Amino acid sequence: MAVIELSQHNFDAVVQGNDIVLVDFWAPWCAPCRGFAPIFEAAAAKYPDIVFGKVNTDAEQELGSFFQIRSIPTLMIFRQQIGIFSQAGSLPANALEEVITQALALDMDEVRREIAQEQSAAH
Repeated sequence: MAVIELSQHNFDAVVQGNDIVLVDFWAPWCAPCRGFAPIFEAAAAKYPDIVFGKVNTDAEQELGSFFQIRSIPTLMIFRQQIGIFSQAGSLPANALEEVITQALALDMDEVRREIAQEQSAAH
């Protein structure tokens, strides 16, 4: 699947409408972002069942602010509408592959139980 551009207009629909979404927060002037782009695009080609999206933080400042993006590139992964991964910095291909493998292997029922326990402990 091709990498899609995400904006505040389609972000929620994409995350809510897909099992797993990888999001690359980037900017055109960012050299590490430009270096990570081909790695991200190659992973998108390898995993056609996963949605790969890019958020241009210059054009989509509200999304960058909402997700508290402080440095770019930042990679976030959403699985079943739950944010399960966030890391600033460019990843080499093998590290991105490992992150994707771990995201696919997660037991989301267990993740939801842990979130519920944290929320009940906070109240």
